[in-house]
Amino acid sequence: MTITTLPELDSSLYPQIWQQQTFESPQALLIALLTQCITIEPIDFTKQLQNNEAYQEWINTSVFGRYIQRSFAAIYQQSEDSFNMDIPVLFRRELMRHAQHLPLEQVLFVAGNMPNKARQDKLFTTTLNPATALVGAQKLTNSQIIINQIRISSNKQVLGFPIRHNKRTRERTRNEVLILGFNDLRLVDERNINRGFEKSSDRSRVESSTLLRSYELR
Repeated sequence: MTITTLPELDSSLYPQIWQQQTFESPQALLIALLTQCITIEPIDFTKQLQNNEAYQEWINTSVFGRYIQRSFAAIYQQSEDSFNMDIPVLFRRELMRHAQHLPLEQVLFVAGNMPNKARQDKLFTTTLNPATALVGAQKLTNSQIIINQIRISSNKQVLGFPIRHNKRTRERTRNEVLILGFNDLRLVDERNINRGFEKSSDRSRVESSTLLRSYELR
C-alpha cells in the first residue's frame, strides 16, 4: 500500500504578521506568545489555518473526526477487558489504513507533560495551533506551565492524520493531528521562558515562567 505525504503546511503558513510583528516560523511565534510580546486568541489562529490551501487539503483528505479520536483513545487505554483485548489492535490497524506521512520540518505542539506512554504506544495527540497549546497548558496546572514543540525531522517516517472538527463548536480551535506511528521521539532542548510578572492568588505580582521542551520526531 502506497502511503502519501501531507502537503507542506508551515512553508505556506509562515511568515506571519501579528500585531505589526513578523514571525518566520512557528517556533518564533510560540516564543513571542510565551514571553507575552503578543497575544493571539486560538480562534484567530484557527482562521489563519482555515484560509490556508495546504491546511484545507489536510482536512479534506481526513476521514476521521473528534468522536473517532476519543473512542480510539478510550479503547486503546483499556487494560482489563480481556474479552475485547484485540479491539484496540484492530481499531488502530483500520486508522493506519488512512494515515499519511507528515511533511519534513512540520512543527506540532503538545500542552503539558508528554504522555508517559507516547514512546511505547507510538501514539499521542498534537495541535498545529500554538495559541491552543498555550491555553491548554494554562488550564492543566497551577504551577509551572509546560509546552512541548515537536519538529518532524525525518522524511516519510511519521504517520498520522488531522482530526476534523465541527466548525460550529469550540472544538474547531483544537486543530489537532493524531500521531499514529514513528521511529523515535527525542528531547533535544529544555529551557525556561520568562513570562514576566503575573498576579498571584493573594493579588501580589510574582515572576512566572514556562518550561519549553523541544523534541524531534522521526
